[in-house]
Amino acid sequence: MADVRSVLRSIERLETSAGKAETQFLDFKTEKSTPKETYQDLAEAAVCFANASGGSIVLGVRNGGTGEGVFAGTELDAHVLRSKIYELTEPHLTVIVREIHWGGSRLLEIEVPEGLDVYSTGRGLFLRRWNDQCRPMRPADVARLSDDRSGVDWSAQSSLRSIDAVDPQAFQLLRTFLRSSSDGTKERLARLAEHELLRELGLLASDQALTRAADYLLCEASGPTTHDLIVYQHRQTSSGEADQVRRWQAPMLVAFTEAMAVITARIGSTPVNTSNGQQIAIEDYPSAAVREALANALIHGDLRERRPIQIEHSPEALTVLSPGPLVSGITPQNILTHGSRPRFPLLAASMRVLGLAEELGQGVDRMYREMVRSGRTVPRVHVDEGQTIETGIDFRGGPPNVRLARFVADLPEAEQSDTDALLITLALCQKRSVTARDVAPVIQRGDTEAEGVLRRLAHGDAKIIEPSAGTVNRRHPNYKFTGPALSALGPAVAYSRRTASETDRKVIDHIRDYGTINNSTLQRIFDVDVYQARDTLRDLVGREILVRVSEQTRGVAVRYGPGPKFPQKRQRRRTSPSADVPPLYSVDD
Repeated sequence: MADVRSVLRSIERLETSAGKAETQFLDFKTEKSTPKETYQDLAEAAVCFANASGGSIVLGVRNGGTGEGVFAGTELDAHVLRSKIYELTEPHLTVIVREIHWGGSRLLEIEVPEGLDVYSTGRGLFLRRWNDQCRPMRPADVARLSDDRSGVDWSAQSSLRSIDAVDPQAFQLLRTFLRSSSDGTKERLARLAEHELLRELGLLASDQALTRAADYLLCEASGPTTHDLIVYQHRQTSSGEADQVRRWQAPMLVAFTEAMAVITARIGSTPVNTSNGQQIAIEDYPSAAVREALANALIHGDLRERRPIQIEHSPEALTVLSPGPLVSGITPQNILTHGSRPRFPLLAASMRVLGLAEELGQGVDRMYREMVRSGRTVPRVHVDEGQTIETGIDFRGGPPNVRLARFVADLPEAEQSDTDALLITLALCQKRSVTARDVAPVIQRGDTEAEGVLRRLAHGDAKIIEPSAGTVNRRHPNYKFTGPALSALGPAVAYSRRTASETDRKVIDHIRDYGTINNSTLQRIFDVDVYQARDTLRDLVGREILVRVSEQTRGVAVRYGPGPKFPQKRQRRRTSPSADVPPLYSVDD
């Protein structure tokens, strides 16, 4: 739920208006011209939140303006309001109403829980909260939400197709997935006869026909209305013409395997050496992240809509679009930490047994983690609502941030695999210091949990951040990178980048004072690591500003002095005394 008092404080301090502070979980209202209209307006707002992820409505605050003047207040009785919302919703919705006294006014906070059913107003209007707006629901949206909340598993229902419809290639893939597991139970399943294996996996319905999950996984499309399951397009540039288009229909296991092979064939890699001499390959798009995105789309996309998963691939971006919204209760703002809730439980369970949901479906956090480990920004998860609803996952391509990838590879093993640690590292590459409140929405946790992660990174094995001296005694200090971390990250940290002219000036001044410079000195001057110091020296030598002056040719102790193009210090011209001006003193004096 929203932190209502924190938002009210920001409005009172002129930092924001109520209209700008409204979110997926917070709405502000004022009384209408009559109590009856007010009750109806609040009932509609409560239905919106109940059909989404819950939220809070604050009655008595004007949307426009800031300061105490926007707190209009309300005289409505809290108990009567609660009863009216109960009466004006179907099924009856129970909310919590609290009084808040703020800015000299009496406000009412209406806390609406996420519903267990699909709710409508007494007039039969189905509404749902979408970002900061209340929107009507279409019949398909109502049916989907009803299935999600009632526990009806569409994938477990009979497809009315017999076992003879199973595609041999798909069934062979199913056995291959089971055999590749190190689990003896799964290897035993792979040796069962076809009918027995399907029964053990729960893929046969009560009428002994294939379930819809089995039909989707193992059978070719049937009937006159067959549709594509996956559509893949590759472009040389993000807005250019497609140079490769591939389409796959069911069975899903075949489509998934072939689509991943096509995508992987067009993913290049960049070799990077870590500080301990290990070489790692940074892919243009981490295969593990792409597999995760495609697996999630195939498992959690709304199959009932019979629309394809669309993959757009170019060097600049890779996008996976799946039909339908996220599963009820999950939003882009909580997707990292919300508990797993499959849209089709039987299908998800079958994928887990095959090893796909375990190896490839470990959650969206794996996509985030793999992208940061590859020196890139996190993927963007979004739900687009137009004529149809689609859920998208966008990966940004382009050259990787090699310094960030190397830094992550050198972290303790536990932190390399910790999504929270990697997201905080990425955030600090863009901002000089952060607090728990800053990183809480980034890692999608509360302030207390965020503070715990920050303290672990400061005092645990990693020790990559530290509280700033002026805030160390605060409950929530400002945290920044340590000196060694900044040195290792170098240009990966946006605020520590230096221009070439700055670097030249400092090196030139040092040589004028001391005659020579070496790698170790450069590290101390610029607070960088040995590799960045090496690159800086190579650049200066290449431009003939410096030359090697030591007999030693390798190592950090190699010394450099002025080169042919080393700028000479300008001599100030000394002017002789004018003949018309008498000297200040003479020898005879």
